[in-house]
Amino acid sequence: MEVRQVDEWSGKVILDGKDQSSLERFRTILQRDRIRAAARSVLRRSVEGNRLVFYLNKQAAYAGHVSFSAPEGESPLGPIQVIVETEDPDQLIDWLAGQREERRRN
Repeated sequence: MEVRQVDEWSGKVILDGKDQSSLERFRTILQRDRIRAAARSVLRRSVEGNRLVFYLNKQAAYAGHVSFSAPEGESPLGPIQVIVETEDPDQLIDWLAGQREERRRN
């Protein structure tokens, strides 16, 4: 993953990843913390055309965990907005959070 832009005033960082492997750590944390079913639900609701737009709790992320958040008001630090552009959001969600059949087996 490569840093494309940093705006120190707003705290915004834009990262470029070329393929799904850029999200491997995120996927691993979803599996480790056993929140794939919840993640799948949140990610399904986050689809906007060819993008996933969701928010993460900044404190949990700093501690190496995934905790989905509302766009505002849940944390005094504010959330991290994540925007992932992809040609196939459904396929990406299945890869990140596992398919339904997969979840039932685990």
